[in-house]
Amino acid sequence: MQKYFFLSAVILLVGAALVACSSIAASATSIPDPAVDAPLASAKGEQIAVLAGGCFWGVEAVFEHVKGVSDVKSGYSGGSTETARYEKVGSGETGHAESVKITYDPAKISYGQLLKVFFSVAHDPTELNRQGPDTGTQYRSAIFYANDEQKRIAQAYIDQLNQAKVFGGPIVTEVAPLKSFNEAEAYHQDYLVNHPDEPYIVINDMPKVENLKKQLPALYKAK
Repeated sequence: MQKYFFLSAVILLVGAALVACSSIAASATSIPDPAVDAPLASAKGEQIAVLAGGCFWGVEAVFEHVKGVSDVKSGYSGGSTETARYEKVGSGETGHAESVKITYDPAKISYGQLLKVFFSVAHDPTELNRQGPDTGTQYRSAIFYANDEQKRIAQAYIDQLNQAKVFGGPIVTEVAPLKSFNEAEAYHQDYLVNHPDEPYIVINDMPKVENLKKQLPALYKAK
């Protein structure tokens, strides 16, 4: 529910919102390619990656603009199917994190390159149980790996970035097995596309897409 409180506040405090927008726009971090990664597949295929990095609206919007990605869905991971509803997840007591399921072609983009987007422009991996104005465990940074290879690549990349001191603090991203992904309610899907002028989107999420385009042009695709 924090997002909606933020919407009301930002409408009343436009000046502060513009400052916040500038801060977020500058928060993208240039990071190296992963030293450990899966090679591109020799034939077209379909794999999934499930990532959590704060409000799923912005993370979904970023990955919808990544080359090799065919579909992105917002949803919930980390808790039980019975509690995978927005009102319950918003309590921060279900174990769920707002997540996105990314369907991609491993012949066009590697899992490691998806993680590069995740760490560099989709969110701030050094913020514990929050992102921007949203607080609570449901907004935590997490990688839900589908197999041992994804786990190996994710952990190696986190270690690489920490050792290189790429960020101002340690990465707090959780690396956990993917037990389930529960798709979020219909009104959450393609939220940025459907609400491009909403203050929360303009301030918190549009800059992420712009940073992808500017910082990782080789991975960016227009919709």
